[in-house]
Amino acid sequence: MLDDRAVRIIEILKDSFIPLLQAGLVFTVPLALVSFVLGLGLALLTALARISGIKVLEAIARFYVWIVRGTPLMVQLFIIFYGLPKAGIIIDAWPAAVIGFTLNVGAYASETIRAAIQSIPRGQWEAAYSVGMSYPQVLRRIVLPQAARVSVPPLANSFISLVKDTSLAASITLTEMFQIGQRITAATYEPLWVYIEVAFIYLMICTVLSRLQNYLEIRLGKYVIK
Repeated sequence: MLDDRAVRIIEILKDSFIPLLQAGLVFTVPLALVSFVLGLGLALLTALARISGIKVLEAIARFYVWIVRGTPLMVQLFIIFYGLPKAGIIIDAWPAAVIGFTLNVGAYASETIRAAIQSIPRGQWEAAYSVGMSYPQVLRRIVLPQAARVSVPPLANSFISLVKDTSLAASITLTEMFQIGQRITAATYEPLWVYIEVAFIYLMICTVLSRLQNYLEIRLGKYVIK
């Protein structure tokens, strides 16, 4: 038979599972989705600036990527949430987290998108220009659809990483799954088992996302010319 401690741990895990899962689905995943979508838009603009041939835009884009990739994400979140109020700019926890994650995704994903765009043979650009297409038309109709297929695996991996990185939002008081886990730990004094349960739920979510990534890659692979 189970001793009293084992029974207590089982009860704690059973009682905390639904609140943790709910926090993951209601707060963690939406935070990651919003930040990732906005980050992709920023990444595309940054990538286009990097290959624009306009020195000012290239310099700004390189500087942005250099700053974000060269500093820890937690430090960036602390600057936005705790530092900016000293300059008179007060941002609530949710938008602060979105801004921090968006900037981070934008910098890293821009390199992926830039490499994907540059992987398209130059001859396709020239052929499109020869039939009268403008630069935006070439991007929209020829380059970006092919670049998107190339970018899917690394960008999907970035999204899965972002889902895990959202746990850092607990450090700026945002109520998401990891902070709920911290609260449960503080109330139960069982950090080992509660944090294992939190890790398990992250693993479940990321496993589902990995399955979706594989499905998307297979679907897009049907349109690749071999």
